[in-house]
Amino acid sequence: MIDTVMFDLDGTLLPVDTDKMIMEYFEAISNKISDYFDKYYFQKALYSASMDMINNLDPSKTNEEAFFDSFLKLVEYPKDKIMRIFTDFYENDYKNLGANVCKNEYAKACVELLVDKGYDVVLATNPIFPDIAIKERLRWAGIDCNYFSFITSYEHMHFCKPYIQYYKEIVEKLQKVPENCIMIGNDVDEDVIAGTIGFKTYLLDEFLINRTSKDISTFEHGNYKDLYEYIKRLPAI
Repeated sequence: MIDTVMFDLDGTLLPVDTDKMIMEYFEAISNKISDYFDKYYFQKALYSASMDMINNLDPSKTNEEAFFDSFLKLVEYPKDKIMRIFTDFYENDYKNLGANVCKNEYAKACVELLVDKGYDVVLATNPIFPDIAIKERLRWAGIDCNYFSFITSYEHMHFCKPYIQYYKEIVEKLQKVPENCIMIGNDVDEDVIAGTIGFKTYLLDEFLINRTSKDISTFEHGNYKDLYEYIKRLPAI
């Protein structure tokens, strides 16, 4: 019996082109930090450390620890000072990136309907950002963060998408049974992979990411309205 529904954020609950959003983020944070570092060196260091974090499979390190272990070797700057700059960025400048984001009412309605029906709703976004940034993007989407029983962020997750360890860690943390979970996302490689450990999956195809051109006809898929109708058909629990 399905009792838990997990959502991706970027390109799913938040209707954005993920690659474009990441590029805008890199530009904004590197402008913020340009008084302390060469902008282009910083961008390279940020990208390199981010990739090291994504590919880290050491379960003893949180994603945050994996990121800073790599990043601080490249920039050679005290972590406490770096953290103050990053925190100031997320508390202030980061908000501006959502100025032109359009909300999707179906996305919000899907979450609210699931909560009303009694499902446990989880935000299973790729945990490469701190909690403050993820909750800010939820605000852009017009969705209350309190709807979610758990939000994956880099502070407390040890793996990233597309690694299956990411989904295994969620179900272990929450003591869920994979066969009782649905993963909803827009990325064929990062979200539908949850199906390999027993999740049911739903592929949102309006902001589809399909890097390897897989045949999506084999997956349950549709646009925002289709997803809402799919959720309407789920029984209350």
